[in-house]
Formats: sequence, structure tokens, C-alpha cells
Amino acid sequence: MSKIIFDSGISLDGFLAGDNRSPANPMGNAQAIHNWMFKQKAFWKHINMEGGEEYGVDSKLIDDVFARTGSYIMGKRMFEEGEVHWAEDLYKADVYVLTHEKREPWVQKGTTTFYFINDGIQSALEKARQSAKGKDIRIQGGANTIQQFLNAGLIDEFFIHIAPLFVGSGIRLFDGIDKNKYDIQIVEVIPSELTTHLRYKLTRK
Repeated sequence: MSKIIFDSGISLDGFLAGDNRSPANPMGNAQAIHNWMFKQKAFWKHINMEGGEEYGVDSKLIDDVFARTGSYIMGKRMFEEGEVHWAEDLYKADVYVLTHEKREPWVQKGTTTFYFINDGIQSALEKARQSAKGKDIRIQGGANTIQQFLNAGLIDEFFIHIAPLFVGSGIRLFDGIDKNKYDIQIVEVIPSELTTHLRYKLTRK
């Protein structure tokens, strides 16, 4: 049965992204949060490019989350920031974009199709579950979209990767979260040179 998951990098002070995000500056000058990922051959492989310095535990984590994911949900802002940069068929699965914009599906070469959902997270989730065919549904971001799913009590599990740096201002991943929604269990802690990987299981109270 599909789990609903997210997998995000954050800074020590809890920021998912910095200030002044735009399509020309998708992370808002907080790209260093993902330095651990940029070093990994698995990351570049999954974005259809050559690159990376090593294939180790960090790369295996990247491979594993892609392998377990059968469909994606993201917000309009993340889509707009990524659309101008992403390679064709980046996701290799159906992607459901939460938006008020009416738009026909964007069918890419390969196995990626973007669907534009105008009637909320439950509608997107129902469609994503059908696409996932038993694999997991990844809430890709940004922070507001992840927060909506958390506050609706829909997240089963998440990975965060905590980078050893302070961003200072920007967009926090866990702002506005209902603190009484879940019992939270630490499932796994994996140290690494440029980040600390933490996996949590969530059980709705």
C-alpha cells in the first residue's frame, strides 16, 4: 500500500529555502543545503546529467527514494521555479501540481506527465494514488504544500537532511504545523560528511 512521504533538505535553523526565490534563483540563495546531494553520482543520474564525485551511502539513499516513489505532488510555485530548468522526463512518473490555473496536462517524452489540479490536496492525492500503483506518493514541495499535507494528517513518513549551516531567513519547513496531530518516531539516523539524514514515522493521534 502506498505511503505518503516527503524528503527534504533543511538548514540547522530549519529553513527549506532562503529569501528572494524565483525561477532564476529557485532556492533563494540557500543552495548549500543540498551540497551533500550535488556530490552524489546518483543525484546527477536521476536528473539525466553526468556529474558527482562518489557513489556511497548518500547515493543509495537518493536511489532508494526514487525507486520507492510512484507519483509526485507539488505546489505551483515549485513547479514554476523548476519548469524552466528541469530536463525532459525528470520525474519519470505522474506529477500533480496544485494550482488555480486551468491548464491541459503537460505530457513529456518518456514517462513524465504533469497534471494541474484545481480542487485541492485530497483530489490530487486520490489521483496520485491511482498513478502510484502501490508505490509511495512523494510530496515534493515546496514548504507550503508539505505543511498542508502534514496539517491534514496525511503524512506517513519523512526524511529530512540537516545541513550544517545557518540560512538566517527565508522559508521554514515546519512553520505553522499542528503539534498535536501525530505521534512521531525516529526510525533511522545516518551521519554523513555534509548532512545528517533523519527518517521519521508518523502515526496520527
